[in-house]
Amino acid sequence: MKTGAQILWECLEREGVKHVFGYPGGAILPAYDALKHSKIHHVLVRHEQGATHMADGYARVSGEVGVAVATSGPGATNMVTGIATAMLDSSPIVCITGQVGSRLIGSDAFQETDITGVTLPITKHNYLVTHASEVARTVREAFYVARSGRPGPVLVDITKDAQQTSCEFDWEAAKPQLPGYRPDLSPAPEEYARALELIHKAKRPVILAGHGIIISGAMREVRDFAERAGIPVALTLLGLGAFPASHPLNLGMMGMHGEAWVNHTIQEADLLLAFGMRFDDRVTGNLKTYAPNARKIHVEIDPAEINKNVKVDVPLVGDLREVLHELLPKIESIDRSEWLDHIDQLKGDSAVRDIQNLPDSGHLYAAHVINDLWHETREGNTVVVTDVGQHQMWEAQYYKHEHPRSLITSGGLGTMGFALPAAIGAKVARPESEVWVVVGDGGFQMTMAELATIVQENLKIHIAIINNGYLGMVRQWQEFFYEKNYQATPLLNPDFQKLGEAYGIRSMTVSERSQVVPAVRSARQHDGPVLINFRVEQEDSVYPMVAAGASLHEMIRRPSPLVETAEDE
Repeated sequence: MKTGAQILWECLEREGVKHVFGYPGGAILPAYDALKHSKIHHVLVRHEQGATHMADGYARVSGEVGVAVATSGPGATNMVTGIATAMLDSSPIVCITGQVGSRLIGSDAFQETDITGVTLPITKHNYLVTHASEVARTVREAFYVARSGRPGPVLVDITKDAQQTSCEFDWEAAKPQLPGYRPDLSPAPEEYARALELIHKAKRPVILAGHGIIISGAMREVRDFAERAGIPVALTLLGLGAFPASHPLNLGMMGMHGEAWVNHTIQEADLLLAFGMRFDDRVTGNLKTYAPNARKIHVEIDPAEINKNVKVDVPLVGDLREVLHELLPKIESIDRSEWLDHIDQLKGDSAVRDIQNLPDSGHLYAAHVINDLWHETREGNTVVVTDVGQHQMWEAQYYKHEHPRSLITSGGLGTMGFALPAAIGAKVARPESEVWVVVGDGGFQMTMAELATIVQENLKIHIAIINNGYLGMVRQWQEFFYEKNYQATPLLNPDFQKLGEAYGIRSMTVSERSQVVPAVRSARQHDGPVLINFRVEQEDSVYPMVAAGASLHEMIRRPSPLVETAEDE
């Protein structure tokens, strides 16, 4: 006989959970009391949003399920942004919330919120548990649903009395039984045949490499496929690292702030092979003019994504790795040197994004910081966790990712405040990795309270604040489309160096190019967390840029370079 709270922790242990991120409160207190019997390490966060981002970061770098815990009412609703972030980026997390006693549900009791109702659209599934006897089965189902098929967040809301009352615990009897849930699909033989026919006939094919490659663990299969078929690879933001940046077939990032030659290549293609990506609007631009002459093959585990945004010719619904195992033996080696040579001509000199050796113009640009950071850390086991905005796009352009799960960022939801807590989760999951936070001055201030969590957990995390005194990406849109009407985008910032020092974190400020490398090296040598406040050029913009509603090839280009070859021409 065990209480529901004891069963909860034992189930988490049996699911392989070693760390949870949470914040206690009244409705979840029985669970926290039972934590004394568990070997699980609890990381006390400073805000429940931070807990969900930490669980998310943990899941993204490890491939395992991340777990966040909060109380009812405001504790649960504070998790909503993190849950939505995980949902849009297919990140497997389980959020456990306390709920008021079952007899009080619906009475507007103190700290009561219908969190299952609130999160219904942003979870893969969620549960309300009102009896101790339901805890084991529900937790096991939650983990199975979160990690199977297309991964995603699952919320388990447990009433206080379900945590306090006792029942007989039977792990085997609680085995998930979900006959209506069938995440394992496989294409029909005729669909494989149609796909092979299109691949072998194509003269100008392109692989669109998405996040699904990393989730599926299909990195080697995609590389083998590309090399055998001689097909170049364009990557989504979340796909970066799925295909080595140094590989000759790697074109770079596509989309709104992707490389110009990549977008032109996609528009000129006669076949698109979409591997584990969902044709997000940031990737396609105007759908009416997207890759107008290309047939399309879509390999995707979630059938709901097929023909949702872009109509495809051949859908291959299934796990990408398994689908490629079926296709690879039948792929013919084809000479596509003419197509690859044409793409090289599209690149021209603008393919050079290494500005390491450029003369110091007296201005410090974010691109300088990112590029120098890459040069200093590229040989190591490095994970970069970015926030959202201009610095995120510069990181994608100037930091060349060779390995999967080396870039952790919020793609679909674009969540400011993601980076700092997600980096904590990443470091807890992979303590042997060097973890860098690349964050804007705006997003940093949304979750900077988690600096205390870093110190409390004694985590060696390096924080690079790209401080331009603006909400940079919004300011860029105001510059381009709103006649430089900078309403509500200039930021009054604290002294970030003093702020870091107040938490006991070694901190420094850098405002010149010559100081960047010494600061990065100093941070790496320090045996603890370090915060670097990079004061960069204020009104710099990310180029190229596809405006909202524009065609993919209609890019805004830098009118006169601020730094020679630093941005695409």
